[in-house]
Amino acid sequence: MRRRELVTLVGDAAAGPVVWLVQQPGKVHPQLLATTALVVLLCMAITAAVAVNDDERYPAIGGAWARTGRGGNTAAWDATKPAGLGQQAPLTPEYQAIFEANLADRAAGGQEYNPAILCLPAGMPRIMVAYDPLEIIITPQVSYIRSDHLPETRRIYTDGRDWPQTLPPTFAGYSIGRWVGSDNEGRYQTLEVETRGMKGPRALDVNGLPLHRDNQTIVTERMFVDQTDRDLLHNQITVIDHAYARPWTVMRDYRREAHPNWVENNCAAGNHYVLIQNETYFISAGHLMPTKKNQPVPELRNFDQPRNPN
Repeated sequence: MRRRELVTLVGDAAAGPVVWLVQQPGKVHPQLLATTALVVLLCMAITAAVAVNDDERYPAIGGAWARTGRGGNTAAWDATKPAGLGQQAPLTPEYQAIFEANLADRAAGGQEYNPAILCLPAGMPRIMVAYDPLEIIITPQVSYIRSDHLPETRRIYTDGRDWPQTLPPTFAGYSIGRWVGSDNEGRYQTLEVETRGMKGPRALDVNGLPLHRDNQTIVTERMFVDQTDRDLLHNQITVIDHAYARPWTVMRDYRREAHPNWVENNCAAGNHYVLIQNETYFISAGHLMPTKKNQPVPELRNFDQPRNPN
């Protein structure tokens, strides 16, 4: 007795052809095997092509990026200008005075102005100074920027979401981005990012450029690969903060590292600084040491005082 079997090659009858095959019980029709194998191969090829095309939409900025130059003024916020007052930061008079006090404290050996000295995260936007190389990981829904210096991870959401109704503050803040522009091959050119919801204490750089204590900072970025040097990444960063009389825009550049050597930077394990009564001291060989000349001794009223043997 021969029987009929209905075989749908792709999807259902509405989505693709329906093939009638006459098959004897207990036997596999050769045409069915060949057709099924062909369909499977086609589906695999289509899936792979879609995945490749999706990946090819994004610029090749994944991997390790180190700030250009290293040393010198490159750790200053605007790497194109001298550190300190040479930055010509557009600070308000109040925060210009705070900055000058920070510079004086730094010159004397103090570090009170620098939250990172206590192993606090650098936060945004200082993380983009890239004290150690940054690792960029691109996915369609979210892109990540990792730093092993005072370990931090930024998440830049590119899935089209809006700002949450509430933003629990974090040092790195909350970042929403979008890909814009395209070249002749349809590849995106620029990642535009806005970051809000940061908490303090934070500073812009190692020299003590301040950020307002209200932590209402907004940071915008435009990241793009150089048109003539694909191993050079530009990041145009604009800081909008109440410590500044106007938005301040700088360009920070990063050089691709083809074979990065990721080094663990565990600040807490090797930190020798301690903050006592708003004064920074240094611990050396188990002893508390001053960091600047004529630094006051910490108050010891809560400790038992040594008795006078006489």
